Amino acid sequence: MLYTNKLFRKRDIYNHLKYEALFFKAIKENCLYLYKHCAEYKKILDDKYFNINRDLKSVDDISKIPFIPTLYLKRHKLTTIKHKSLITVTSSGTSSRNKSEIDFNLGFLLRAWNMTRRVAKYHKLWSIKPTRYLILGYKPNKKNPAAVTKTAFAATFFAPGISRTYAIDYVNGEYKVDLDKLKNKLVKFAKGRLPVRTMGFPAYTYFLLKQMKDEGIKVKLPKGSKIMLGGGWKQFYAEKVDKEEFYKLAEEVLGVNDKNIVEFFGAVEHPILYTDCREHHFHVPIYSKIIIRDVSTLEPLEEGKIGLINLITPIASSSPLVSIMTDDLGVLHSSCKCGEKGQYLEIIGRVGIKDIVTCAQGAEEMLKQ
Repeated sequence: MLYTNKLFRKRDIYNHLKYEALFFKAIKENCLYLYKHCAEYKKILDDKYFNINRDLKSVDDISKIPFIPTLYLKRHKLTTIKHKSLITVTSSGTSSRNKSEIDFNLGFLLRAWNMTRRVAKYHKLWSIKPTRYLILGYKPNKKNPAAVTKTAFAATFFAPGISRTYAIDYVNGEYKVDLDKLKNKLVKFAKGRLPVRTMGFPAYTYFLLKQMKDEGIKVKLPKGSKIMLGGGWKQFYAEKVDKEEFYKLAEEVLGVNDKNIVEFFGAVEHPILYTDCREHHFHVPIYSKIIIRDVSTLEPLEEGKIGLINLITPIASSSPLVSIMTDDLGVLHSSCKCGEKGQYLEIIGRVGIKDIVTCAQGAEEMLKQ
């Protein structure tokens, strides 16, 4: 994976013009490898009469690569690994038929590490100051291979973590929610000097902030504290509030302004780290390309049009994740006020496929209990 490894070592993470040729070479390299080492992926391309050397000649041809819907990966495991993988992670879900199961090898982990450290450095997430973490999600457990749990834990290494408190603990063989514990910790930590970082779904974070406000609990977290968000609003889309309202509530309840609120976007089927800029837009890094497709025809749409989000990256050689079709609706924009060139993605919501049950839904059931 010569070109792919080169791509993930580049430092100028949003300069698409500079690395467009390298990105294309990496995509073609990835497609050829997957075609040769994954019989199921070979069949997908052959059934679509897609010939990599014939049909993939320039970056403009990337949209022609047959995509794999995330729903398909939730029903079929595709891998190039013949024996036990280094690590296997799953997407969100409450049963095996609702989860994607993805194998990753050492090559992927090295590329993912290079990407993460570049992105975190660009967005000033690294810190040497000891930090307390509050995670609005699941506590890691060997019986829980969900990617969202692993990524939330990984986010606690951007700064040295001296404590990690989880909203959903693993107790006596099952997960249980305890939001009161987080509220008590926030009150306690606000009296100290060490920064606090929260990590979790935007919906859960909003509900916690709203509950604290309703109960008259308001604190001011120490300087350097951050609110980190990931995973989107999922089935809470109807309760979604605009970002300005969210930021206002965060500053009112925790004393954290919007400059210290950072949101991530990604998926186990597309393990690229998208991090919002100071204008809170998800810029597309050099490691990926996004195509917005018409909901009816699946043809690529021009910038500014809403459609299905097709995510493209060469990061994985262990699973055919080169072109993934999500069930999310989005739109691409450019000319962000932050000054960064290139496109950024606005996520509108999901198309409402009832068959997909996310871990957020599973957590919602526990919250109701």
